[in-house]
Amino acid sequence: MLFPVAGIEVAPWIPFVAGFAVAFVCSMGGVSGAFLLLPFQMSVLGFVTPAVSATNHLYNIVAIPSGVYRFIQEGRMVWPLAWVIIAGTVPGVLLGAILRVKYLPDPTHFKVFAGLVLLYIGSVMAHSLIKKPAPGSGKASSEQRFQELVSNFRKQETQSKEPLPRITTTSFSLKSIDYSFYGENISAPTMGIFILSLVVGLVGGVYGIGGGAIIAPFFVTMFRLPVYTIAGACLMGTFTTSVAAAGIYQAIAPLYPHMAIAPDWILGILMGVGGAIGMYAGARMQKFVPAQAIKWLLAFILMFTGGSYVIGFFL
Repeated sequence: MLFPVAGIEVAPWIPFVAGFAVAFVCSMGGVSGAFLLLPFQMSVLGFVTPAVSATNHLYNIVAIPSGVYRFIQEGRMVWPLAWVIIAGTVPGVLLGAILRVKYLPDPTHFKVFAGLVLLYIGSVMAHSLIKKPAPGSGKASSEQRFQELVSNFRKQETQSKEPLPRITTTSFSLKSIDYSFYGENISAPTMGIFILSLVVGLVGGVYGIGGGAIIAPFFVTMFRLPVYTIAGACLMGTFTTSVAAAGIYQAIAPLYPHMAIAPDWILGILMGVGGAIGMYAGARMQKFVPAQAIKWLLAFILMFTGGSYVIGFFL
């Protein structure tokens, strides 16, 4: 099958399966998988123009709603967290899209930039997993309590078909976002999340992702938020910012007639449909997968992908 904007010819089932696979695995950590589809499109399919970033955003638009729906249905969506993420990432993503077209059109330099970003984030996450908690912090016991509660609720759900407890927001202000999850009270600084989202949005706009691949690991490592509570909000933020970014790529395309900037709609939708199925399945399975396993998976994927790009630049 020929994809005219991307300038490639490939069997249609290949991008469909790729979208499903990355969405199923990554959605458990609040990530759409677009950051893995970018190297897939560039290195495997040979799609290297700036339009690949726009196509990645289109994938997010099609794939993410099913996962968000599942998290909402199960009561694991922290809406105030989602609103703050959106407020920060949307302006950053729009600026990042312009920077991608004007200053990083060369795929070689773009790969190095993307690789360094992913390698740094993966390293930070791996370090936080290896590092022992400070004395008296109770971090390890808190993680254990979460796992025990999830395990117990899984047995109850299987036996009695009773739904899991839902996340409850207790307060939302410019100072903090407070909510409860499985009997634990959790707090996150509103302005800290907003500033982080703004920076992440800028990088995500350049890279061609909504920002979830960057912001989810930082939420887990910097703000110590349980991975089970951030996934829905991160995906919702990624969806919204991808809508804005795809729109601006499409809008500015006529200004750059010498290069492909607008998304490849056929390729993006094909990957997105596969991603939508994988996203729903991954969101449904997330609560049954240990939190540490999800974190290590995210760290490994980030470091492997980023390291491959950086090493490839020097070979």
